[in-house]
Amino acid sequence: MPDWSMRLSELAEAAAVPGAVLGIWADGELTITPYGVLNVATGVETTADSIFHLGSISKAWTATMIVQLAEENRLGLDDPVVKLLPEAPIDQRITVRHLLTHTSGIDGDVFTDTGRGDDCVERYVALLAGVELLFEPGTAYSYCNAGFVLLGRLIEVLDDRGWDESLRARLIDPLGLTKTVTLPEEAILHRAAVGHRDIDGVPVHTWQLPRSIGPAGTIASTAADLITFAREHLAARYVAMRDPQGIDTGGSGGFDVGLTWRLYDWGGHKLFGHDGATISQLAYLRVDPEADVIVCLLTNSGNGNALFEPLATEVFTELTGAAHPTPPQPIDQPSDDRHVGRYERASVRLDVVRRDGRLWAQYQATGDRLAFAENPVTEFELHLTEPADGNHFVLRDSPRHPWVPMTFKESHVLTSGRITPRLLG
Repeated sequence: MPDWSMRLSELAEAAAVPGAVLGIWADGELTITPYGVLNVATGVETTADSIFHLGSISKAWTATMIVQLAEENRLGLDDPVVKLLPEAPIDQRITVRHLLTHTSGIDGDVFTDTGRGDDCVERYVALLAGVELLFEPGTAYSYCNAGFVLLGRLIEVLDDRGWDESLRARLIDPLGLTKTVTLPEEAILHRAAVGHRDIDGVPVHTWQLPRSIGPAGTIASTAADLITFAREHLAARYVAMRDPQGIDTGGSGGFDVGLTWRLYDWGGHKLFGHDGATISQLAYLRVDPEADVIVCLLTNSGNGNALFEPLATEVFTELTGAAHPTPPQPIDQPSDDRHVGRYERASVRLDVVRRDGRLWAQYQATGDRLAFAENPVTEFELHLTEPADGNHFVLRDSPRHPWVPMTFKESHVLTSGRITPRLLG
């Protein structure tokens, strides 16, 4: 196994990431490589046993518990959610599978803080009565945090205990995970990373998302514990979670959809995994089941993408011959004004404007997201990309970051895997 410490240091410095941990499972061995500091304000060194937020990788843990409940014949993946959770104020056609695959149509970036009590998930679900349906259930894909809080509530009702308690009883304790937590009072007992803003490298003011978002994104863990969890998914028990669900993601990220897992094709190598983003902490997990190789990267910076893509390419090229696919690239072609206007969904307002002959996307955090938005207003220049039909664009935060796709439809824009409806008039 190569020594990745020097390369991790070089790439992290180039990406302006103050702290990171690279975890690799290959040839039956686990290698953990830490870099930098957990917090530039304190100078606390990153170590192999430091914990970072996993963000939306937490969804795979929630999905795993749902699959366990299905094995126990306590729910069916195609059951309507209201059959199992009659009090849920959602469309009666939405199924458990819709929630697992982000196809429910629920406008999903609802970040309402319902308190620190054990009833926070239950109270969150009750608030979904006021959330719009973006599309008919099962007809499209739009990333949905709220759907996984609903799944967490299902787990609570069927297990008759809180989501955190079920997580510990069903996964953390059986897998022997000693440094996987969900609450700040647990995290403080360990070396915990703090997020840093991508614009200036300053530590963030808020450490964690609201507890009510737990099933969608509040697990914090070490690289070793995360890889132990991922290794569990190499077993036959969970192989069906990697079956493609036949969902068109609209070109939102270069992946297919399993039961929560994202399915990647890296030059003919079939990988699965997930990414996670919280408050300026970005986490990544990729698994090559055929090669029995697992790679995770935990970072404490909004610049994590600039580190992950080149590092993952080098690691997988060395270990399996796979490489991270090249992201879409801009083309030199003028754009028209057909997409100028306002787009809005839960927690985000997006204005597409023409300025100095170029198109710009201006993002404004709204509603409950303002409570932890370190950069409440951001702006990106839009560049046309292939196919050159005037509807496909790419954008990025800075020259060090990879290009990210943005696709316009007649009624909405698809960005970050989310459908954002266009406001008319």
